[in-house]
Amino acid sequence: MKRIYTLAVCLGAALLAGLVPAAARAGGYPDRPLKIVVAYPPGQSTDIATRYFANKLSIALGQPVVVENRAGAFGNIGTTYVARAEPDGYTLIMGASGTHALNPALYDNLGYDPEKDFDPIAATALIPMVISVNPQLGVNSLAELIKQARARPDKIDVALPSVTAQLVFEMLKLRDVPLYPIKYKGSGEAMAALIGNQVPVSIDTVAASRAQFGKIRPLAVTSQRAMSALPDLRPVAEQGIEGFDVVAWNALMAPHGTPVAVRERLAREMHKILALPETAKTLHDLGFEPAPEMNHDQLLAWLHKERQSNAEVVRTAGMKPE
Repeated sequence: MKRIYTLAVCLGAALLAGLVPAAARAGGYPDRPLKIVVAYPPGQSTDIATRYFANKLSIALGQPVVVENRAGAFGNIGTTYVARAEPDGYTLIMGASGTHALNPALYDNLGYDPEKDFDPIAATALIPMVISVNPQLGVNSLAELIKQARARPDKIDVALPSVTAQLVFEMLKLRDVPLYPIKYKGSGEAMAALIGNQVPVSIDTVAASRAQFGKIRPLAVTSQRAMSALPDLRPVAEQGIEGFDVVAWNALMAPHGTPVAVRERLAREMHKILALPETAKTLHDLGFEPAPEMNHDQLLAWLHKERQSNAEVVRTAGMKPE
């Protein structure tokens, strides 16, 4: 009888072990390389920051952390891929306001549920946008651009490389700034078109635009307040359009069902990285603002609020998917 009981206990333990992911059972997470998916092309703001965090996270975890770009459909392809990945902590995604707040309000069939299919780990950065022009346009301020746009409705082209850029465009349009949208697959293409004067205006992240400020002319940031790294670049809200505030963001996420112990380990390491003075400087230099530190419940609430507010803006602006 004792032997049968012992055998039953062992079998039960083995069955339970089979239901628990190996990473959580072993307590040795991670024991192999990790992958962070970026659902945008190389050079986008999310890609730039993710590579910094991947390097720091690799050092902290003692395993390689590679960045894999899976671009397409304004981020939906890469995000769907991670939503269906094994929830073992080895495939992560740098979620973005576009993929996890704007796209759900724009598309009926995303291929993923931004709330149910992901477990957030840590918010990493706030990403203001910047409105820039080619110097040949002869515009030196946002007020001058607005004046030209109103004098020539839909005659001044603006490059839009992301859904967040489209949101800024629609918000400007609601404020009677009638530019004409030209959509691009990524920041690289849009910037080349602006520098080459194929389009005279661009809306993109500060991160993707800042390195070209000698060739293009930045007019305004879309955050409600000036950026600490660019204090002389005034916000749209201070240049004739009160209350204007559009800021993208990034947050590291895992597929839903990733073991709590794994998520907590990743969150601890990310919070340590985010607290480094070097990180704050790097983010500022890139054109980001550090995201506020939040615990898991606060992060869930913040993301839920972001989804609701973005959905409301999409409805108000009448934004349409591709």
